[in-house]
Amino acid sequence: MRIDIMTLFPDMCNSVLGESIIGRAREAGKVEINCIDIRSYTDDKHRRVDDKPYGGGMGMVMQAQPIYDCFNSLCEKLGKRPHLIYMTPQGKTLTQERVKQLSKLDNIAILCGHYEGVDERVIEELEPEEISVGDYVLTGGELPALILADSVSRMLPGVLSDDECFTEESHFNSLLEYPQYTHPAKWKDREVPEVLLSGHHANIDMWRRKQSLKRTKQRRPDLLEKAELSEKDKIYLLSEE
Repeated sequence: MRIDIMTLFPDMCNSVLGESIIGRAREAGKVEINCIDIRSYTDDKHRRVDDKPYGGGMGMVMQAQPIYDCFNSLCEKLGKRPHLIYMTPQGKTLTQERVKQLSKLDNIAILCGHYEGVDERVIEELEPEEISVGDYVLTGGELPALILADSVSRMLPGVLSDDECFTEESHFNSLLEYPQYTHPAKWKDREVPEVLLSGHHANIDMWRRKQSLKRTKQRRPDLLEKAELSEKDKIYLLSEE
């Protein structure tokens, strides 16, 4: 997969994406992520990409022309139009299900807004998918773009050591993950559940499933409506009422 992030701060994005699991995946060629500087496409000799909003108001608005030319240049380089996503608090909230769907695509381009956003006309022209990472506002779209790039990249083959690294995680199957423990077996008078020390894999799997169901019911009962539950799962949830 190739991911292109169109941003005013490519160094900021590269510094994060060059670290840890995603950084190693990029080096190994498991995913290609490029950070494109929108300023390189402005017609302004001072590399200006924003201006005051019509109608007055605080802040600045990113101009349509640099964004449009940046995306067109990318399309020409690829020889096709990648799936374009605009990170905005007005978009649909990102879910694990959408992440799974996006991970099946060959090319994704992510537009990072800044200041008071971008000129609406370029949104109308390019018609991107609009995605939000939550009901709050940040200073720019870079952090949300990094979240999206990370969440999609880790779903790709070979990025994580095993598929179980994400298939048992919170939200993958509309359930929250079970509690995790590591050494030592006792810490501040708190002990690791005995079943996890038993070596009995069937019992461990059963315990983890029940803990996942219990935690989801307590913390995010809304997720249970979308989860695939067995008859045993349903009986267990009823016993917890």
